[in-house]
This record gives sequence, C-alpha cells and structure tokens, in this order.
Amino acid sequence: MNPAYGITAVMFVVVAGVLIGFFGLRLSRTTSDFYVASRTVSPLWNASAIGGEYLSAASFLGVAGLILAYGADMLWLPVGWTGGYLVLLVLVSAPLRRSGAYTLPDFAEARLSSMTVRRTASVLVVLIGWLYLMPQFQSAGLVLRTITGAPEWIGGVVVAVAVAVNVLSGGMRSITFVQAFQYWLKLTALGVPVVFLLIAWASDDVSQLPARDMTTWAVPLAGGREYPLYSTYSLILATFLGTMGLPHVLVRFYTNPDGRAARRTTLVVLSLLGMFYLLPAVYGALGRLYAPDLVTSGRTDEVVLTLPARLIGGTPGELLTALVTAGAFAAFLSTSSGLTVSVAGVVAQDLLGGGVRAFRRATVLAVAGPLLLATTTRSLPVADVVGLAFAVAASSFCPLLVLGIWWWRLTSAGAMAGLLAGGGLACAAGLATIVVGPHSGLAGALLAQPAAWTVPIAFLVMIVVSLATQNRLPADVARIMVRLHTPETVNVNRGDWRPRS
Repeated sequence: MNPAYGITAVMFVVVAGVLIGFFGLRLSRTTSDFYVASRTVSPLWNASAIGGEYLSAASFLGVAGLILAYGADMLWLPVGWTGGYLVLLVLVSAPLRRSGAYTLPDFAEARLSSMTVRRTASVLVVLIGWLYLMPQFQSAGLVLRTITGAPEWIGGVVVAVAVAVNVLSGGMRSITFVQAFQYWLKLTALGVPVVFLLIAWASDDVSQLPARDMTTWAVPLAGGREYPLYSTYSLILATFLGTMGLPHVLVRFYTNPDGRAARRTTLVVLSLLGMFYLLPAVYGALGRLYAPDLVTSGRTDEVVLTLPARLIGGTPGELLTALVTAGAFAAFLSTSSGLTVSVAGVVAQDLLGGGVRAFRRATVLAVAGPLLLATTTRSLPVADVVGLAFAVAASSFCPLLVLGIWWWRLTSAGAMAGLLAGGGLACAAGLATIVVGPHSGLAGALLAQPAAWTVPIAFLVMIVVSLATQNRLPADVARIMVRLHTPETVNVNRGDWRPRS
C-alpha cells in the first residue's frame, strides 16, 4: 500500500475528531458539562456515541483475527458483546440513571454510605480502564506499522495525544459529538470494502493465492484452544455480565435526561451493534481463503487491513485499505476517549478534589499510564486483552450493581469483600496472562478466561458477608432504593446525588 494513502486517512480521522471536539468546547462550561454533558443527550445521539466508544480495536480488528485463527467458536465474542446490553437494559440502565451519580464510585458511596467501598471502586475503574486502553494503543501502533513501516510506539503516541486534546477541549459533551461521528465512520469503513470483497470473491479471478474450501472456515487453523468448552462458557459469562461493569459504557447512561431515555438508548444501541457485528465475521471467513499465512506468522489482527489489497489490488485496493485504516483509527480514538473520560472523572473526583481543572489534570494521568504499559509489555491478541477487562468488570461491578440496585440487604462490608474477592482474583489472573504470558493446561485456561469462577465467587462473597453484617446496613437504604426504582415523574428523584460532607 502507498503509505501516503494511509497517512492521509489517519490524519483525516485525527483532525476531524479534534475539530468536532473543539466544537463541543463552545458548549462546555460547567462541571456537569465535562462529566455528563449536563444530562441532555438524546437517545439516538447517545446510542451512536456508545457504539462509537464500545466498538474498540477488539471489535474492529480482533474479532476478525480470532475468527480467522480459531473459527466459529469466536463468534461468541460479538454475540456476547451485543447481548450484554440486554442484561444492561433489564437490570441496570434506568435505576443507574435515577441514582443521579456521576461515576461508579459515586453510585457505590450513595448506595452504601461507605468511603472505603468508593475508594475500592475507584481503583477498579482505573484498572479496568487501563486494561482496556492498553490494547487500543498497541493496535494503533500495529496499524501504523502495517501501512507505513513506522515503529509501533508512534501509533500509540498519536492516539494518546489526539485523545488528550479532545477530552481536554470539552469533556463529555465534546466527546459525545466525536464518538457519534466515529461510529458511523467505522460502520462505513467496514461495510463499503465488504461489498467489493464479496463481489471479488464471487468472481473467478479474485486472486492468485490458492483458495481453500469455504466449508472448513469453522475449523481452527491455530490448533484450537485447550479446554474449549470451559473457555466458551467463561467467555459468554464475561461478555454478557461484563458490559454492565465497564465504566466508559456506564458513564454514558448518566448523560441521558431520565431513566426512560436510558432504556431507549439501550434499545438503539442493540440495533447499531447488530449492524456492525455482521461485518467482522465476513472478514474472518474471507481471511481463511486468502490470508491463512497471517495465522502462521502470528499477525491475525491484520486481516481486516490486508484483505482489500489481496483480493482487489491496484489503486482501488489501496483506497479501500485507506478507508479501513481510517475506521481502525476511529475505533482507537473513540474507545480511548470514552475510557479516558471515565478514568479521568474518577481520578479528578477522588484524588484531585473535583472540578474542571482537576478533570483536565486527571486526563493526562489517564492516558499516560496505559501508554507506558502499551510500550513496555508484550503484545497479546487485542480481543484477548479486552476479554480480560470484561472478566474484571463482570467479577466486580456487575455484582455490585445488580445487588446494589435489586437487593436492599447489601451492606458495605459485603460489597467490599465481594469487590476484593472477585475483582482481585480477576485482576491477578489478567496480570498473570499479560505480564508472564499465556499458560498451558487447565491453569492456563482458568487464567485466560477467569470469569466462570471469579463471578460466582464475587456474588457469593457479597451475599454471605452481607447477611453476616446486617447491623451495618446504611441508615437511608430505604430512601435510596425508592429513588432507584421510582419513575422521574414522581418527585423523589429531583437533583443529582452529592457526596456526603
């Protein structure tokens, strides 16, 4: 590919994002603007922004790469990532919006009247955010290396700087505009090349590469994974339950005007994700025919980027590759922006005293940490690392939200114990996989996909410890539960929750 096309595509996405972000600056003046866009975002606009930040490098590049390497079993990833919103819709979205909180730690303190639980939740938000941000920066380096030959660290720096500028310019209101634009760009960047790829595949003269039997696309080319049944069910559990615990997803529901709008937003998100996730599977299946060498070389995440040139070739192939490159960078920027906002909001409130200036200082810290990790740790398949972030979220914030919203007997001691048990074990498993590398045997399967055992442990510990510490129930638990479950038309939900002084 001509590097000029790729560089132009990257510059277009970065510059467009910055310009749209500066437009948001004109509308961002208050703390509420920076944290939750003053809770005035409409369902369609908010759903587009959620789709923009949720469809990360794992969705844009990783799903196709895993389907290329491991076949049909990996279709559970997009199914789980989409289905997680059903659980979010039924159990969490409206009550969470009615809580009036800005962040997950805010909700934890409001529900349990405990600064200890709040601080623990803050640490987990940062860990999940950094675990999710790291593969975005690594994937940006991979894409820039593929199209220009530049060192991998440069792509991560480009994304980190662009994200910091966007978030510093206008906070959540600015990022909402940027992410909505980036969702539709990503959908176009995958959808348009797919049309040409399928036309080329349907013709006889598509490539000089030997074509494989299409019926074998479901069989793993990479030798399969150990304990596939356990890994599949653990993956399903992590993706279905982890969605509700992702801080950058939940913070968007705080921007809706009310609980009803939050539910409508979730329904629209399901439609937008369903449209998008039809496409990566096509790239993975076509990669079986025309790019099987990427499996043996360990470059499966590049299949989306390489197929247009292999099937179509010439200037049209290069232009389609440039379009895919633009979509990939939009994925890195949009997801990184949402994660940065959520992490910066927690750091600003809990460590730097709150306010707009604190938010801006926290933004720099939020991108600097994962950028350093991305340049110093080993690079694993992007979808695997993101899957670990889902496992941590499912093992910590999922039980906290479900029990905190629907079980009035949850105590601060029970919540604290469950967060430490489930979240701590999942974090330990993730670090063991990322830092040391994938393990073999049953231990390797348990560490690579920990949700199947860490999620039940978290729920069990929270329930058992709460039942043993009923004397520590918050004094205002009845009032909080009424607020969570009463529609906004009843005058018990007015105003935002504020930390206790």
